[in-house]
Amino acid sequence: MPKMSSEATQATRRTLHGPTMGTRWSVTLDELSATNCDALRHELAAAVQRVDQQMSPWKADSDLVRLNQAPVESWVPLPSEMLAVLECALGVARLSAGAFDPTVGALVDAWGFGAASQQPDPAAIQAARSDGQVAGYTQLELDLTTGRVRKHAALQVDLCGIAKGYAVDCMAAVLRQRGVHHALVALDGELRAIGPQADGQPWPVAVESPEQGRRAVHGVIELQDLAIATSGDYRHFWDVGGTRLAHTMDPGRCAPAKNDIASVTVLAREAMDADAWATALLVAGPGAGFALAQRLGLEALWLLRREGRIVELGLGRFASEAGAAAGA
Repeated sequence: MPKMSSEATQATRRTLHGPTMGTRWSVTLDELSATNCDALRHELAAAVQRVDQQMSPWKADSDLVRLNQAPVESWVPLPSEMLAVLECALGVARLSAGAFDPTVGALVDAWGFGAASQQPDPAAIQAARSDGQVAGYTQLELDLTTGRVRKHAALQVDLCGIAKGYAVDCMAAVLRQRGVHHALVALDGELRAIGPQADGQPWPVAVESPEQGRRAVHGVIELQDLAIATSGDYRHFWDVGGTRLAHTMDPGRCAPAKNDIASVTVLAREAMDADAWATALLVAGPGAGFALAQRLGLEALWLLRREGRIVELGLGRFASEAGAAAGA
């Protein structure tokens, strides 16, 4: 057992949390000095609220809704935070050949996973397919110098596949600014570790088992100055005639992703990148997604449904630790 430092013995573990984006955020921190937790909780909540206010499709006055309602070819000024997320989203879209596409908002709504509808609407699905743009992300232009965006087609932007990861990064930035060196930030399936725990050990993070209706641990991965995100088909889905329709859209099919991937977990330095790539690899499928991740040097774990059981496929740390750390 590793020897604990005197600094670690003086640390106090605290957990701060609050509601946001239809779920909850939380921060576990090992305090090494006096910290005003009320003030820190307020700053963390404010950071998440800024992301939600800018990028939520459910808030009528959000910057995202303003962009979606703007006429085609008109320049729309946007906050720098949202521009950074759009820049990252378009970068992942290009590298993944559109497997991740931030312009699938109309499809998300039509299939009942967005703000407009709570169940699949066949007429809306057909309309979205008819009106949809192939590689719609190529029709979105950013002008980072002037801080504005314009659409070259009637697109509906949706950042739900990346915004939560960015919110985690924003909370991590708050903690860094406050001098916190040992913390674990979480929002839904996105987490980021700041340093190790106060005793010098990495933060243990569960990789969830892809089981419908209950929470179970598939394995554990250790994080230190690293982020992790998971996308899967077992939490948010519709059951239509016995067929599971996941909430993640496949832009190429204009329909929910359909393959034998139960979940994809990705490691990255920033949660925003991990979040977007987990979505991209889920949509790309195990074959093309594995080849893409291998070419880009991504660290990822696929849990695949094969003949009634879960099979692992891993790269990076997940390849060497699949048995011990992510699937024991």
